[in-house]
Formats: sequence, C-alpha cells, structure tokens
Amino acid sequence: MPGFKGQSTNSVDDKGRVAIPKRMRSCMRSEANNTLVITRGFEKCIFAYPLDEWTTIEDHVKSLNPYDRKHRAFTRQFMMWAEEVSIDSKGRISLSRPLLEYAGIQHTTLLLGSQTYIEIWNPDRFDDYLNEEDMDYESLAAEVMAQ
Repeated sequence: MPGFKGQSTNSVDDKGRVAIPKRMRSCMRSEANNTLVITRGFEKCIFAYPLDEWTTIEDHVKSLNPYDRKHRAFTRQFMMWAEEVSIDSKGRISLSRPLLEYAGIQHTTLLLGSQTYIEIWNPDRFDDYLNEEDMDYESLAAEVMAQ
C-alpha cells in the first residue's frame, strides 16, 4: 500500500472538522476501519495515524520501561493527547479544541503526507518552520539518505 504523500490546504469548520483529501484516504488500509488516531505531534503540529498503524506505535510505547523517568514522561505526553476519530461520510474528521489550540489552528489547515501518518499544521506556522530550518534541503537529503 502506498504511503501518505503530498499536501493539501483545507478549511476548518466551526465544529473543528477538517476534510482528509480522497487521495490520502485512499492510502489507508481497510484494517484502519476509516479511523485515525490523532495526537500531539512535534514542531507544534498534529499527527494523524490510521488505526492499524497506531496499533504498531502503541505496541512500541507499551514496550517502554515504566521504571525509566524519560520513558514515563514520553508515554504520558504522547498518549494523553491521543484520541480516535472516525472519518465521516464527507471525508472529515473532528479535531479536539485542545489539539487545535496546541497547533495554533483556527480556520485553515495544511495537511502533509508523512509516509505512515498525516501531519496537520497551521499553514503560517509551517512556513515559519521552513524559514527557521537550519539545514537546506540538499544538505538534509545528503545527510539523511546517505545512511
């Protein structure tokens, strides 16, 4: 199955709903049951994992050592924001108010495909992120892809 890729700018309605583009929904396996798990991402965005992919993530989190302070802290911060959301008949999901506030999302979102999950950004915040990134794209590709 192909992974999530591309980008889409979508509006957010008054109820916090945002449409997931059909081309991204088509990347989801039937095992996901039209369900995404949304949680706090990094760089002030929201991560949206298909339910079947989330199961793999959750299994990894379960394997962390509960006696290690850093493992406990990560588990708390990652899991406390997580919630299952169903894709409705119009291809939309509802984003919770706390996650919208965390990501600074108000009226518009930028959805980015990130292979196994979707990142949901405030478009202005994503532009700021790109402008602040220390490493140019070519250098980043050389460093990451050469491994």
